[in-house]
Amino acid sequence: MARLAVFASGNGSNFEAIVSAIDGTGHEVCCLICDEAGARVFERAERLAVPAHHVSYGGRNREQAEAEIEAILARYRPDLIALAGFMRILTPSFVDTRRQKIVNIHPTLLPAFPGAHGLEESYRAGGSRLGITIHYVDRGVDTGPIIRQVSITRSPIEDYATIERRIHDLEHRHYPAVILSLLDQAGEE
Repeated sequence: MARLAVFASGNGSNFEAIVSAIDGTGHEVCCLICDEAGARVFERAERLAVPAHHVSYGGRNREQAEAEIEAILARYRPDLIALAGFMRILTPSFVDTRRQKIVNIHPTLLPAFPGAHGLEESYRAGGSRLGITIHYVDRGVDTGPIIRQVSITRSPIEDYATIERRIHDLEHRHYPAVILSLLDQAGEE
């Protein structure tokens, strides 16, 4: 059995997909950490019986917020951390101590269109191939080693909302599967 901590900032649809995929596998989503007090992900965590913690970044630097995160993680001792729409950049010291123990999902085919607005930028660029990238987190922004990429072919008549739904569908299928595989590996160590 391996333990997963999920970091999120918003709606929590990927969080819910992850929890659902892990349910009954012997692994555990041990906690949720969220930086936005009113985020919908808290409602999902309560419904799914996952302990949730708010860590504010307001009025303090990243190191101070991460000290609070470290204290929470020390209680749960996760084997893996999954970023699921966590809109903060983690410090080098945080990621360096967890090399290949933090994964992220990004809604483009990296290295193209990294950053917070990648999906919108990818859509506006007009390419026929769009997709997702699941990668390890390193010191950069969406620059870590790629674990899996999955693409779709874009129809010229699809609007942004349709593409966004298709990308989210890919995320909800493939990210939990990758996480489950990594948890299986961690459980064998």
